[in-house]
Amino acid sequence: MRKPFVLFLCCLWSCCVFSQQQAKGLYLNQLGFYPAAPKIAVITGEPAGDSFCIVDRASQHTVFTGRLSAAKQSAYSSAITRTIDFSRLRQEGHYELLLPGTGYRVSFTVDRHIHHAVATGVLKGFYYQRSDMPLDKAFAGKWSRPAGHPDTAVIVHSSAAGADRPTGTVIRTPGGWYDAGDYNKYIVNSGITMGTLFSAYEDFPTYFDTLQTAIPESGNRLPDILDETIYNLRWMLTMQDRDGGVYHKCTNAAFDGMVMPGVTTLPRYVVQKGTAATLDFAAVTAQAARVIRKFETQLPGLADSCLGAARLAWEWAAQHPDVVYSQRTINPAHDPDITTGEYGDRSFHDEWLWAAAELLATTGRKEFYTILEQRMNDPVPLPGWSQVAMLGYYTLVRNERVLPAYCAGWVRAAKDSIVKRAEAYIEKAKANAFATVIGQSVRDFVWGSNAVAANQGILLVMAYRLSGKQQYLDGALSNADYLLGRNATGYCFVTGYGTRSPMHPHHRPSVADGIAAPVPGLLAGGPNPGRQDHCTYAFTKPETAYTDDDCSYASNEIAINWNAPAVYLFHALEALAVQGWR
Repeated sequence: MRKPFVLFLCCLWSCCVFSQQQAKGLYLNQLGFYPAAPKIAVITGEPAGDSFCIVDRASQHTVFTGRLSAAKQSAYSSAITRTIDFSRLRQEGHYELLLPGTGYRVSFTVDRHIHHAVATGVLKGFYYQRSDMPLDKAFAGKWSRPAGHPDTAVIVHSSAAGADRPTGTVIRTPGGWYDAGDYNKYIVNSGITMGTLFSAYEDFPTYFDTLQTAIPESGNRLPDILDETIYNLRWMLTMQDRDGGVYHKCTNAAFDGMVMPGVTTLPRYVVQKGTAATLDFAAVTAQAARVIRKFETQLPGLADSCLGAARLAWEWAAQHPDVVYSQRTINPAHDPDITTGEYGDRSFHDEWLWAAAELLATTGRKEFYTILEQRMNDPVPLPGWSQVAMLGYYTLVRNERVLPAYCAGWVRAAKDSIVKRAEAYIEKAKANAFATVIGQSVRDFVWGSNAVAANQGILLVMAYRLSGKQQYLDGALSNADYLLGRNATGYCFVTGYGTRSPMHPHHRPSVADGIAAPVPGLLAGGPNPGRQDHCTYAFTKPETAYTDDDCSYASNEIAINWNAPAVYLFHALEALAVQGWR
């Protein structure tokens, strides 16, 4: 019993001498931990000793002691880390982690719903991105603002002109979310975003049926996650031309400056119809038809409208299978030049697979299976806006019971692919200096690397649900820990949460609204050694190439396709926490 008492004295000394000091080199999930789940912190540098202790924050009594792991050199920065494992601390409460003799200390909480606030926050982040409605103070607080772009008089760009809608035709395309830090609305990026959010509801309907996020629709007879997705869905439906093709985006010719939405009165355009946009649209509307069918009383006719739109889009894509959207191609031939986000994609194999999977799951028609079968042997990388095949795999797996019997072989193949990928993640993570799944390859640190972490987490959740193996859920949690502070930058990457989160995201409302705190619930892009914005970065190694500066669209912008997998991951952990860790 003498050793814990000595450590208690050391912890007490550290508490008295270094009151309220938090070490910059001590990194952990800044929100806290589930009672029975793994609890890991990481310290960088060379601590004076190799022991740690945990004290109750109120009484300052020592409740846990332990030793640091051996040192590990990170592969993607100069960091040398030692991990601090206090997973056996299972009692709910408020604590402090201390390293005796160093002054290093950090507060944390153990709670059975530890991610509820941030999970709700990242979902509500979409509300702040709504385009043409005022954000009332009752729901938006100090971030309330007038409506942004109404998009009730949008011009058909010459690249999008057709017989029924010649150049200069004015159409309505209101609603939807601003895509990122800018004020444009993009079908391709809405595709993966909507697919991920609808999938979250499909996988955890009972959980989401009772979740409230304090948006204007809260309290109606629809789950809030569906209220939010339907706001964007109705905009997407306006982007379909009469022939079934879908306009690539609704956009200014050039980006707005760093101003509030709706301040500028520059013309807005819909631009060229393309195969990627049309297939993404077909996938989303087919999935929407399936998801909202049970809410026919609240949404009369919407499911039928979505399915009809999906079929029409599929038919257009079949007639136009290789229409690439490229501003380099259209700008020399059409005026005005369009220089906003391109979301260009030259390969549509993955969009065909996803759209076919969604239409098959919704209709059961063999015509969609035929296309699916052609594409199931293609490579299936982690989801991203230009790589959506894995969404098709997820759909096959979650709809196994309603699919025709002849799909069984491909469903098994999809399951095997998911579990094998998860197994590889877990195996490679053992060498990671920050004890997370993300960071096992330099390729993880790309533009939007935080979405990579969240999407890896989704795949691991899927693997856990398929296999029941605890290691997969633990791996998903490790990436949540990464996003919320256990990473080489020391940031919790969700605005408004944690003890150190981005204050200057590349996000026009957060820059222009005159409020010091940024709009909350938005996931920053994360470390990106490509640094395409050419801003000044204090650190440039792969896992540290992040700067909290609104200049940095390459590391500190926000985007709906990054928020969506964070929504899925954090809410999945909340939904699974009780059964997942006992």
